[in-house]
Amino acid sequence: MHKSLQSTLLITTPLFLAAVAYAQPAPAPKVELLWPNGAPGALGNEDTDKPNLTIHLPRTNGEHSGVVVCPGGGYGMLAVDHEGKQIAEWLNARGVAAFVLRYRLGPRYHHPVELGDAQRALRFVRFHAPEYGVEPGKIGIWGFSAGGHLASTAGTHFDAGHPSSAPDPIERVSSRPDFMLLIYPGIRPDALTIPKDTPPAFFAHAADDKSVNPERSTSFFLALLNAGIPAELHIYSRGGHGFGMRDRPLPVSSWRARAEAWMADLGLLKKL
Repeated sequence: MHKSLQSTLLITTPLFLAAVAYAQPAPAPKVELLWPNGAPGALGNEDTDKPNLTIHLPRTNGEHSGVVVCPGGGYGMLAVDHEGKQIAEWLNARGVAAFVLRYRLGPRYHHPVELGDAQRALRFVRFHAPEYGVEPGKIGIWGFSAGGHLASTAGTHFDAGHPSSAPDPIERVSSRPDFMLLIYPGIRPDALTIPKDTPPAFFAHAADDKSVNPERSTSFFLALLNAGIPAELHIYSRGGHGFGMRDRPLPVSSWRARAEAWMADLGLLKKL
């Protein structure tokens, strides 16, 4: 066979083309405003008055699950690196789409404004699921610290949408997350209701956390179990607060492997 023809056949084989496709970098993150025409309750027109999602899509074919990521920061700032961007990269590497939420912050904004931003984010991802290759029934929420409070609140305060009355088509779809990951969450268990259709939850917390008492996780975990909601809890002897994806000594750094196993058990991960 002529050498040039042989080369042509080689580069057009399906295996070669697939290898080239997977060698391509993931799509560059894209930022989308949750309300392009202005958020309800906005107190100005600055960037901080415009909640948005930074969209990180994995390099994978077919449908995949998606996660709205809520960084922590005490509702005064956002830890968008180790509790945002790094989480998105971790999810993408496991075939999961990540949507990092920039919700509105204090002291300018207070609840329930942030809850409305999280609910809108879940509706936004579900409405645009075909565009992002996301399965509408596999959209979860993942929060850290104050973002864990926000995620747990969104996971217990949701509705099926308003298909017959909402002029905005995004508001016609459900705001219910299909699963929750709550990492050292600043939960107030006494303020939470547990609907019968609350989604399953994963918790990770350190016993020596001086900022958020681990009892907040254990109390919510027990409340979920008592309500018949599947949940998994990991309390580590050391790790402090705010560890996120940062490399910390064992045992706390093993939480990532536990989270991955939990997500795999729910069928949320996809091989690249």
